[in-house]
Amino acid sequence: MKPLKGHIGGILSIGLSPDGSRLVSGSMDATIRIWDTRLGEETMKPFREHTDYIRSVSFSPDGTHIVSGSDDNTIKIWDALTGKRILELKGSYGPVLSVCFSPDGTRIVSGSTNMTARLWDARTGREIMKLLGHTNHVSSVSFSPDGTRIVSCSPDNTIQIWDVQTGHRIMNPVWTY
Repeated sequence: MKPLKGHIGGILSIGLSPDGSRLVSGSMDATIRIWDTRLGEETMKPFREHTDYIRSVSFSPDGTHIVSGSDDNTIKIWDALTGKRILELKGSYGPVLSVCFSPDGTRIVSGSTNMTARLWDARTGREIMKLLGHTNHVSSVSFSPDGTRIVSCSPDNTIQIWDVQTGHRIMNPVWTY
């Protein structure tokens, strides 16, 4: 199969749908594109509502939604089948570097340049809590497979693990040197 081409800016993030049939890509050209992995073709027109680099994209666990985080300080949730924006999550207070759905698809965690990770309700877009403790931007976030923990990392040389229910750190930061 040939390489997937279409973006006019560097691609900063990709994600596979749960069944592996589609790929989502986010780019420096401020677009999100959906690709059929079997045919190697785009499946719909690019999503164009972000106004700056798209740093992170991810499918929901059931493959029906996509979350994107951008340098335009927004997080958007999209319908993965129609390309229509469903929600815009406000309150990130800085470029969004990483986004991820919880394993049950009900929550989203984000990491941004303002040194916070944030937990969001994926249905309403409401911010549930801020996770404070990094001393530099939060470059990557992820949920544990059971959805009870969030892990975050930063150029402050730490990895931190958080309890989803309380927002408290589970353990002291893991320093990486």
